[in-house]
Amino acid sequence: MKSDDVSIPPWLTPMLRADYFVACSMHAETSKRECNRFCLDCSGNAFCFYCWGHHKDHRVIQIRRSSYHNVVKVSEIQRHIDISCIQTYVINSSKIFFLNVRPQFRIGKSSDKTCQICSRTLLDSFRFCSLACKLDGVKNGGDPNLTFSLIRKLGDDSLNVQNIGICNRLVNRSLVDADGQRSETAAVISPGTPSTDSNRDYPKKRRRKGIPHRAPF
Repeated sequence: MKSDDVSIPPWLTPMLRADYFVACSMHAETSKRECNRFCLDCSGNAFCFYCWGHHKDHRVIQIRRSSYHNVVKVSEIQRHIDISCIQTYVINSSKIFFLNVRPQFRIGKSSDKTCQICSRTLLDSFRFCSLACKLDGVKNGGDPNLTFSLIRKLGDDSLNVQNIGICNRLVNRSLVDADGQRSETAAVISPGTPSTDSNRDYPKKRRRKGIPHRAPF
């Protein structure tokens, strides 16, 4: 694999190797001093809640803990990289996945669904148990369709959106032309011409009877 592979973002490896859930050296006396955030634009080390102000308008990902391992929400990172083929889990009604490989001390039951890198048993038909394992799979270069890049997916979607937009503009233009033609026609036939509503058969109202008059004697 080349070092300038565009399918691997430059911030991915630093994010996996960052030191999370350690006390921030600048805000050690505060309550929210744990370094559980990572900036994709700066690609530095993890930082705490109070350091967030230095990363205004940046792409910041929050790292969480599950079973003493670092995880990230799918909803927060899927807009930045392609996370397909990674085993996901649902914790507290949120879909997450693990950042790094977890040690497997006991060999599980024989199963065909195992991680292609660390052979960890997978719950579903995924290929990798963590983000780090997919990174190793991309580096191996054996599968050209395996990537972190969203360009291909966004390209297809943008093409579809463009085609849909062209169709919508054509339909709207046809509707405008039709409306304009109908308006001109209505303006021509309207003088001295009864409207369409006047030609409809509406139920006639009954006339109110007048005051009865007696016949003369």
